[in-house]
Amino acid sequence: MSKNRIAWTKDPEEHDYASAESYLSLLMSPESAGGLVKRLRRARGAKFAAKDIFRASRLPLLGIGNWHVEKDRAKIRKRKKLAPLLLIRGKAGRDLVIADGYHRLCAAYSFDEDAEIPCRIV
Repeated sequence: MSKNRIAWTKDPEEHDYASAESYLSLLMSPESAGGLVKRLRRARGAKFAAKDIFRASRLPLLGIGNWHVEKDRAKIRKRKKLAPLLLIRGKAGRDLVIADGYHRLCAAYSFDEDAEIPCRIV
């Protein structure tokens, strides 16, 4: 499947921001997490290759047997749109944080590792 067949919405969904804040609150204070999510809401869209996001995050690729990945793969096959990822840049020597969208990234990568993935990044 070519990268042109993976459809994306222009903006993240409202619940994606809540999920990002919940996850980030495990890594930092709730106040810091909330501040980053406010910045993500205002961030301009960007696109990065799926393989580059994985390399920067240093996260493992979840297999297609993962229920959430399979759900997103089914959306791709049905040409339903996926929401952009929410990313936090790491400081020098630190990893990129995927605040929301890890399963969507794994699903897209499984079809095309060079796929351009829309993101909001701060």
